Amino acid sequence: MAPPIKAHANVHTKRVVIAQGRNAADGHVPEYKTLGELLRLCSARLGLHHYSPRTAQAYGSWIRRFVMFSGRRDPITMGTREVESFLTSLAHESPVSASTQNQALAAVLFLYRVVLSRPLENLEPYLRAKRPKNLPVVLTREEVTRVLAELDGTPKLIACLLYGAGLRLSECISLRVKDVDFSLNQLCVRRAKGAKDRMAVLPEALKPALIDHLQRLQTQFEKLSAERRVRVSLPDSIARKYPNADLDWRWQWVFPAARCYRDSLSGELRRHHVHETAVQRAMTAAVRSSRITKHAGCHTLRHSFATHLLQAGYDIRTIQKLLGHSDVRTTMIYTHVVGRGPLGVRSPLDTL
Repeated sequence: MAPPIKAHANVHTKRVVIAQGRNAADGHVPEYKTLGELLRLCSARLGLHHYSPRTAQAYGSWIRRFVMFSGRRDPITMGTREVESFLTSLAHESPVSASTQNQALAAVLFLYRVVLSRPLENLEPYLRAKRPKNLPVVLTREEVTRVLAELDGTPKLIACLLYGAGLRLSECISLRVKDVDFSLNQLCVRRAKGAKDRMAVLPEALKPALIDHLQRLQTQFEKLSAERRVRVSLPDSIARKYPNADLDWRWQWVFPAARCYRDSLSGELRRHHVHETAVQRAMTAAVRSSRITKHAGCHTLRHSFATHLLQAGYDIRTIQKLLGHSDVRTTMIYTHVVGRGPLGVRSPLDTL
């Protein structure tokens, strides 16, 4: 059972009276008695604003930590001072990175602005941490070849797509069969970062392996479908609009998990896509086996994709579109790791 939120009797009574009065007028201030009820309310509001499931999970975790840090006090009885104290503890006692601290700030601001209808004015500019501008780690073509040689099976196919198409890991493992277009050599990335769709390039060299992979999956899918009905999760209300679409081959994952699971609500047998940690572990082992000294991971292949395209002479706007960046300044970071040292300047020592 979720722990109750502490509040002084007079403050708590005042809060309920205010909530009842405002509920009668505009319905903005919610009522809750436990931390669990508050978190469920936050989850509902996050879903209403179409936040991604991962963001909603992270925000809920930070809101819980904020309440527990403040001694389980009711958030409506707290304000700027308590938020500053919480962020200060993250910066000095934990400590966390600037990105993590900013995420915690965003979660608490969402709590007060959207859930409690009590926005904390003029707080964000002063408490937002300055993020360091780190250059991305990039592998050379020879290093990419060495890493890919240490992989096999599905992790190798995924790693080849990460490098060959510049995909994020979450985008790659969530590809569906219908998103792969062999005739046009392109991939349709659905609901990418920022809830945006985009087209990505399908490497010509990867087509035979990917076709063979899908043919084997289709054979397994048809055999499994003949034995029992294994469904796949569908976005939004697709399942309601198109009945039995979750049993259609076109909607199946390109990289499904090895095991099925039983849905806790419907009781149906379902199959999810491969978990990203399985690919990350395989990539870490491959980098270690290839004896590369760089701190590389799955996202390094995406960085290498952009950098090698720049080195090949492709314009920055084309690369921005392929990567799905909203601002070209995000893509411009790769210009600093292209060529001969910083900004492509050749050292005078090399001319002696």
